[in-house]
Amino acid sequence: MTSHVDEQVAAQIAAAKNKRQQRRQQRAELDAARIPGLASRHDAKMRRWATEDDEPGFPGVAEESDGGDA
Repeated sequence: MTSHVDEQVAAQIAAAKNKRQQRRQQRAELDAARIPGLASRHDAKMRRWATEDDEPGFPGVAEESDGGDA
């Protein structure tokens, strides 16, 4: 025969295990959904870099002047 306290402790342990398993499942689902988004952003970045290579200069970098303080 188990005591009331033992039953409550067992129930709390079971609830904690269930909660942990649910978090693991949710994390796995989020990770799976993240992969296509990362690939899509990477592809967009590569396309953007390819078009920037055709443009003179570098974006965000000022052109050097021929005169002035160097």
